[in-house]
Amino acid sequence: MEYTRLGRTGLRVSRIGLGCMSYGDPGAGMHRWTLDEDAAAVFFRQAVELGVTFWDTANVYQGGTSEEFVGRAISRFARREDIVLATKVSGKMHEGPGGSGLSRKAILEQVEASLRRLGTDYIDVYYLHRFDPETPAEETMATLHDLVTAGKVRYLGASSMWAWQFAKMQHTATRNGWTTFAAMQDQYNVLKREEERDMIPMCLDEGVGLTPYSPLAKGRATRPWGEQTARSSSDTVATSFDRDADKPVVDAIQKVAEARAVPMAQVALAWVLAKPVVSCPIVGATKPNHLKDATAALALTLTEDEIGDLEKPYTPQDNYWW
Repeated sequence: MEYTRLGRTGLRVSRIGLGCMSYGDPGAGMHRWTLDEDAAAVFFRQAVELGVTFWDTANVYQGGTSEEFVGRAISRFARREDIVLATKVSGKMHEGPGGSGLSRKAILEQVEASLRRLGTDYIDVYYLHRFDPETPAEETMATLHDLVTAGKVRYLGASSMWAWQFAKMQHTATRNGWTTFAAMQDQYNVLKREEERDMIPMCLDEGVGLTPYSPLAKGRATRPWGEQTARSSSDTVATSFDRDADKPVVDAIQKVAEARAVPMAQVALAWVLAKPVVSCPIVGATKPNHLKDATAALALTLTEDEIGDLEKPYTPQDNYWW
């Protein structure tokens, strides 16, 4: 495993992160394909063995059960101080006024609930899962700063918003002397590059580290065009990568992979890892080879010609987040 700093911070993170949306009670949330605790344990153990120390979840994943699984896995397979633990806030947990959004009430209620589920007294990276247009930026950023000051949160992150929204939040914190964001978690992969227009240049300028989700395009970048999996054939998010315009990019990944005699997943992830703004792509593992392929990608350096071959067929598209 390789390690790096999260953006310009001193926080040391593994170059591959374990995405935990795939772990949680299948009956407790919107996804039926998630792994139960016994099945998920295999991947938590494997992550520790491979040196994957950045673990990423969210309060809304499978109704909070993902956080519960993560917390118990840390106790079972690792030491808390060896894991960089990330979770998120803003999604709907219940109907009450503190059940969603980024108001002071909601953040304070939800951070305490996350801490209980995770079985810890602090969160290393606390992300705003989505932008909340109904709450003043000052209210949100002041509350987050209070959490850092109280020691309940170490670093701040944001996820999936327009660059102007991120800039507004960041500027609000800077203007008031509050804690600023260290990480941005957005969707970024060889099939989804719209963040290169505004968000990524801003993050480079601000020293914010990218921890992109879906670095393998929900699995579309890992298999030849036309092949399906149980998730890709039923998950509406995954099927969004079945655009006809994506086929030439997938074909290019396959061509480079065959020439290098490596899995397509390694090529697609090596492309993401080559971007200077990327600190730690988040990889969801549900099969034994997923994390092994991800860590192997660290040793794969693509040539400029190969990167050009992967990028040339890209077709611009509307930006969207899930």
